[in-house]
Amino acid sequence: MNATPPGMTSNRPYLLRALYEWILDNSMTPHILIDAEIDGVDVPEHAIQKGKVVLNVADTATENLRMDNEAVEFKARFSGKPYPIYIPMEAIIAIYARE
Repeated sequence: MNATPPGMTSNRPYLLRALYEWILDNSMTPHILIDAEIDGVDVPEHAIQKGKVVLNVADTATENLRMDNEAVEFKARFSGKPYPIYIPMEAIIAIYARE
């Protein structure tokens, strides 16, 4: 998914949002796999393992979740402390249901 033809937008954010909705509609728990080494990724350092991080993005695990064409943003709690998460769209490797 590297090259987007000139004049077209990437399909990555659209597919991410569609799969996210499908996972929720089927009463499953959406998780995203992130390449934490991509510039702009803001996640807690302790959550990163081997350059990657998996985050639960279910309604119950996030606050103010926003998925636009550039990034995914939300607030989450890590060890009880709130943390603002920012993930550029190009850093998202996969979305899947935990189940």
